[in-house]
Amino acid sequence: QVQLVESGGGLVQAGGSLRLSCATSGRTFSSYTMGWFREAPGKPREFVAVFTRSGSPIYTMSVEGRFTISRDNTKNTLYLQMNTLKPEYTAVYYCAARPPAPGVSYDSPWAYKYWGQGSQVTVSS
Repeated sequence: QVQLVESGGGLVQAGGSLRLSCATSGRTFSSYTMGWFREAPGKPREFVAVFTRSGSPIYTMSVEGRFTISRDNTKNTLYLQMNTLKPEYTAVYYCAARPPAPGVSYDSPWAYKYWGQGSQVTVSS
């Protein structure tokens, strides 16, 4: 069983920065596809960023140049550095993980097996 524990959310003014962390248990971290999603009030959960097994980061267009996803395999931890935040980024952010699944979409929530508990990120204007 893989467990994901998030930390780092909070309240920040527009233009500010936050870093989310997602600590994982188990020995499978380095082989799993790891990503971040977010869910704003009244909206479906949406893809934010993913760090593929091949080492390539992929972002949704709205956060390109503002967010950076990274992973530290020695600490079994995934990060999301969020800069120049906007009020529309306010949401609960979730980290997600799945075993290797070649050909399976990386940006669909249903494709992920394990989820963190969620971190509230609130950006004030």
